[in-house]
Amino acid sequence: MFLNPICPFSTAKVLALKAAVLLLLTLLIKARVQIAAASGVGFALLLLQTLVFLAISSGLVLAAGGVALVVAQQRRPAAA
Repeated sequence: MFLNPICPFSTAKVLALKAAVLLLLTLLIKARVQIAAASGVGFALLLLQTLVFLAISSGLVLAAGGVALVVAQQRRPAAA
């Protein structure tokens, strides 16, 4: 590496900066790979959460329908 007399940086500082940039790029690539791998897990958890929500909401609809049916049957003998 050639020294530039106009540049105030020494060779060691330039090499340290290059090493830091290389380390940060490596960490960025590693993070992108981890995000890609974790997105599959996140998608699976989102799917599970959606299915649980649909199951609970359908259960509540069935319970409300059952309550409405029981109330309707209790009112029918009283009106007759």
